Amino acid sequence: MKLTVDYSATYRYEGKVSLSPHVVRLFPRDALQARVVSLDFATNANGSVHWRHDLFDNVVAQCFYPREDDRLVYTLRAVIAVEERNPFGFLLDSRALQWPAGYTPREREVLAAFMVAGKTDFPPALRPMSGSETVNALVTMNQWIHAHIDYERREEGEPHAPEETLRLRRGACRDTAALLAAALRAQGFAARLVSGFLWESATDPAERKADGALHAWTEVFLPGAGWVGMDPSNGVFVDHHYLATAVGVSASAIAPVSGLYFGERPVPHELETKLTIKREK
Repeated sequence: MKLTVDYSATYRYEGKVSLSPHVVRLFPRDALQARVVSLDFATNANGSVHWRHDLFDNVVAQCFYPREDDRLVYTLRAVIAVEERNPFGFLLDSRALQWPAGYTPREREVLAAFMVAGKTDFPPALRPMSGSETVNALVTMNQWIHAHIDYERREEGEPHAPEETLRLRRGACRDTAALLAAALRAQGFAARLVSGFLWESATDPAERKADGALHAWTEVFLPGAGWVGMDPSNGVFVDHHYLATAVGVSASAIAPVSGLYFGERPVPHELETKLTIKREK
């Protein structure tokens, strides 16, 4: 099947401002089951766009703005060929069948940046017992966050610290993704954050979170399977309904847009976004 993603973001400022270089991470990553057929991207007419791959091999656009402006606009159209995918269609190495999965010394060396654990005191549900069946333990962790952390939509801002999300018992998708990643790292797993698009979530329509929207989720590295996606906002494992645009260790590495604006005085701003994802029949 083919999907057409149309996305726009408009930042409006109350007066002209200077804009720092901005990094944009809105571009679907090529994968075995999701291939980018075409991509069109535009920003302010006075901006210049430089393309590159970042440290995590995300395609990013670095945008430079030589003149002041009272708005900042991004538009994206991407056509993506997508194959259906079973989220549990993977095989684990024998050493990963029981909790916690054992990494080889070489794997630990390569994955070290994704395994740095904090000091959060996690509830028992996010600390599976040693010897548990790995996939069942992961499903339980994912579904516990979905059941106990209420979803809230928050367009901007850094994710809350895991302990704050647990205290508030609510959070945006980036909050629950960061919480799950921290819980996995505390258990000795490599985990990374992912941003992207979610279309036609497979969950009950009345229960969908961030359906047809920019979204964030978590991936855990499992020997034999590689990076496996988990979406704690919806309580499901990731399938072909998820289109990744960026992966990274921290939220700053996957932010759809990163940059600053400057004025001679504080300048209020507002953000308007639009997203449609259409499937060819």
